[in-house]
Amino acid sequence: MFHNAMIYRLPPAWSITAQALNEQLQRQRFQPCGKMDPQTKGFVPPAGDALAYTIGNQAFLLALQVEAKLLPSAVINRTAQERAEELAVQQGYPVGRKQMKELRERVRDELLPRAFTQCRRTMLLIDAQDGWLVVDAGNASKAEEALELLGKALDNFPLERLNTAMSPTAAMTEWLASGEAPEGFTIDRDCEVKSPVEGKATVRYVRHTLEGDDVRQHIAAGKLPTRLAMTWNDRMSLVLTEKQEVKRLAFLDVVKEQAETQAENAAEKFDADLAILTGELRHFIPALVEALGGEVLNA
Repeated sequence: MFHNAMIYRLPPAWSITAQALNEQLQRQRFQPCGKMDPQTKGFVPPAGDALAYTIGNQAFLLALQVEAKLLPSAVINRTAQERAEELAVQQGYPVGRKQMKELRERVRDELLPRAFTQCRRTMLLIDAQDGWLVVDAGNASKAEEALELLGKALDNFPLERLNTAMSPTAAMTEWLASGEAPEGFTIDRDCEVKSPVEGKATVRYVRHTLEGDDVRQHIAAGKLPTRLAMTWNDRMSLVLTEKQEVKRLAFLDVVKEQAETQAENAAEKFDADLAILTGELRHFIPALVEALGGEVLNA
């Protein structure tokens, strides 16, 4: 259900009811693009009618939807150039910079209402019980886009980025150099190490054993790990990055079978998947924090 996990911290004292969350999310409810809107974004129901889908005790699934008009700059520039050539003939001299800018703006305004639209969604999981928020985003900009809108919707949203004693880079360096994964984890067969000096020479291992001396030699030479594939507790596979992003998140067969046995139809399968996702993350996140030296709380 989630393929990535950008992890953020909520204070233990923070809580919200499903009713309050749904009411406040209405402030940033999604509205489709109007004729002259290049982009709109807002929250939509992940399933059913509610903007916040409740999962057991104090956990909620949200969905941010972004709709954008597909109007490539190359199309605008080509059309504007054609009109500039016609205008140059009419007025007897080339089109100047100011005129060209006005032509581009006019062409954009004419084409925008007829442009096709494209939608994408970003899912968010709020776990107020354990004080976590997880965004299924492949990069920081998409996560920040969702969190910014959520912050505008909620009356009180004291969110912080997860802060650990060890950086992922330092921790991954230690694991690869020693050949030992932290408790509950195993090191898999994908890795990327990069030189910190100018040029940033990079070595990538894909489906390659990482137990040999060559990886340790790169570490000894000063290269730093930026991505490392791991398995947690024989239940979840993932790639940890230097930016503390969890990518390629996937449940293993034992977890998938558990979800399938709990569901008889699509609606029950959705609920079962969501319950398992929430439950697994409630155990995985503390394990990852422990592997990174423990959490450092802001004063």
